Amino acid sequence: MTDCAECGFDYDPELVPEVSALTRVHAAEYAALLDGDIRVLRQRRAPEVWSPLEYACHVRDVLLAQRERVLLARRVDRPEPEPMGRDERVEHDGYADQQPSDVARQLEDAAMLFANVLDRLTPSAWDRELIFTYPQRQERTLRWLALHTLHELRHHLVDIRRQLDG
Repeated sequence: MTDCAECGFDYDPELVPEVSALTRVHAAEYAALLDGDIRVLRQRRAPEVWSPLEYACHVRDVLLAQRERVLLARRVDRPEPEPMGRDERVEHDGYADQQPSDVARQLEDAAMLFANVLDRLTPSAWDRELIFTYPQRQERTLRWLALHTLHELRHHLVDIRRQLDG
């Protein structure tokens, strides 16, 4: 996967050194978007499309899961982390019922935690590999994981803005 037709993200390796800082910037953007009408933030435009609040909860959890994956890849050769259960989390963690201000704070904290582990990677650590099972089972480097996480952040900002802009 080199780019996303829907959000325009390009998996450009030149972005890797910026992922940490961009993660923090995007987390602040999410926090600002979550400072709105709670009814709008909880509303789904269609049954199969998450609400802005649900997308923000998902991104928070992606940041936490990706942080754990980086840490795992630092201590285990080519681990195969468990899938995060993205769809199940919406119900199991009650995404729609969470408080937007809490999610905003948690998302910024998750961004700091994820960025911290990226900031601590040595040049050789970026080449550590782990096995991702989605969309297909494939070995990926921590460089790819960082870019993929940045893609998640940007892609779901588009999803949320699309809903909030009507």
